[in-house]
Parts: sequence; C-alpha cells; structure tokens
Amino acid sequence: MKNKLIAVFIILLIIIVVYILIFDFNSAKIENRLANPYEFNVEELKKVDNDLIHYHESKQIKIISEISHGIACHNNLIYLLQDNVLKIIDKNGHVKNKIDLNDEPSTLCVKNDGHIIIAFKNYFRIYADNLNLIMESERENEKSVFTSVACRGNIVFIADAGNRRVMMFDEHGKKKGEFGGKTEKDSKHGFIIPSAYFDLAINKDEELWVVNPGKHQFQQYSLNGRFIGFWERTSMTITGFSGCCNPAHFCFLPNGDFVTSEKGMVRIKVHKPSGELKSVVAAPENFAEGKHAPDICCDEKGNIIALDYDRNMIRIFELN
Repeated sequence: MKNKLIAVFIILLIIIVVYILIFDFNSAKIENRLANPYEFNVEELKKVDNDLIHYHESKQIKIISEISHGIACHNNLIYLLQDNVLKIIDKNGHVKNKIDLNDEPSTLCVKNDGHIIIAFKNYFRIYADNLNLIMESERENEKSVFTSVACRGNIVFIADAGNRRVMMFDEHGKKKGEFGGKTEKDSKHGFIIPSAYFDLAINKDEELWVVNPGKHQFQQYSLNGRFIGFWERTSMTITGFSGCCNPAHFCFLPNGDFVTSEKGMVRIKVHKPSGELKSVVAAPENFAEGKHAPDICCDEKGNIIALDYDRNMIRIFELN
C-alpha cells in the first residue's frame, strides 16, 4: 500500500511539473505575454502638443540623387552637397550653379563673403563664390572623419568625429591648434562620440558652440579652444535629448536661438540660448520612423531648411 501511495505521488508530481513547463512555454510566446507595466511607451513620447508647434511646412523641393550629404544657406540660396557634386539652387529648386567635386563630400559652410568651405573625409577645400578652387588642405590621418565645419573671419573650425577633436586652421589650410573637449586637466573624458554625429557652429555673437553628443551637451569654447561653459538637456521627453548621440545636427536662428535635429526619434526643435525648449518645428510624425536626422540650416529671415535624407527632399519651415 505504501509503495502505491509513493507511486501515485510521483505520478502527480510529474504531471504538475509537466503542466508548469507547458504553461511557462505558452506564456513566453509573444502573442500570450502580459503587458509589461514597466515598459516605456515610446509611442506616447512621439505625441507633441500642438501648442508647442510654432512652425508650418511651407515648401518641399524634391531632389534626385544617390545620396545627399549636407546643406547650407547664404543670400537666400541653398547650397546642396549631392552625390559628388555641389549644387547652388533657389527655393524653387532651380539650379543656379554647380561643380563636380570628384570626391565624396561630408559637410560645408558658406562664409559671409560667399566663399564656400567643403569638408571631405579628412581634408577640406575652399572655393570662391564663382566656384573657382582657392585652396585644398593636407590630409589628416586615416582615422579622421570630418563631420562639421564652421568659420569666423579667417579661422576654419573642423569637427573630427574619428579622433574626437575640434581643429582650427587658417585660410591657407595651416593647422593652428586643436582641442578634445576636456574641460579640466584631470578630466577623464572629452568629447563622447558613439557614432559619426559631431556638430559645431558659430552664432551671431561669434561664439563657438560644439555638441558633445554622448552627454547631450552644448559646449561653448573660445576661438583658441578654451572651455567657457555649457548647457545640457538629457530627457526622453520633448524638452531634451536622448539616445546615444543627440542632437545630431544644429544651427542658429538669426536671434541666437538653437535649432536642433535628432535621430532615433526624429524631430526638429528650437531651444533658447540658455537651453530651455522654446518650440517644436517638426514632430516625429513628420518623418520616417527611426531614420536619419535631417541636416538643417537657417536663412536670413529665420526660416528653417531641412534636408530630409529619407524622403530625398528639402523641406522649408516658416514661423506661424
């Protein structure tokens, strides 16, 4: 009798274990999983209060290319790096001038005198306003990845994501110095650049600002590379920046406000010089999901011009 009870107990135990295993297996299937109460709802973050959106899209210019690289604006004309060509177009999309660069460019800026500085992987060129080549710099090392260029007077600033540094050159291409973003001598890190997004720009007051993307920071430097100050906005909400390397691109409005472009959750915003969110230009719903951050620039009237890599078009946003 005792042996029979033991056998029955063992059989019941086996049945219970098998039931638990089957239950766990079925529960693990995606279609049977319970909602995770701690899951972060990204869809909710994509929603933007209409009261925050102060811009409307006024124009789209369709572009045909294998790949676009960057844009700038000067004297109401758009400078577009497309394939291995620089095109100068008006806001109706008509090509006013163009030049074959015979190499793949990465970014550009246009000086007040109309001279055009175009950066490539590890060197840069300066062209006159008639597109005649003025100078070509020497190559930096193979690790270099030039991602942004700005200029003040005769000084050219280059952001090198590959070497996590900002370099200064004169108008003849001679290097005058560089800095790596370490704010103090004992800093354990400088610029944190997880991917090739590393932007810089100079505002109306001739201040140099550099994005430290891994820290979601804007850092201000003197023109000889001395750290001055910063503002930082790390947040999953619309008020700040998140992800590994945001903001991906930025530029300045004529009044000094920051215009930012983000990847991952793609959006364009305007921040005050102190860092507070001022308005939204374009919400995530206006872009392809999880795709590329658009390159951005501003014209003299404060219109924001975005190069939408995914839709292959230039999009112009005006203040309401």
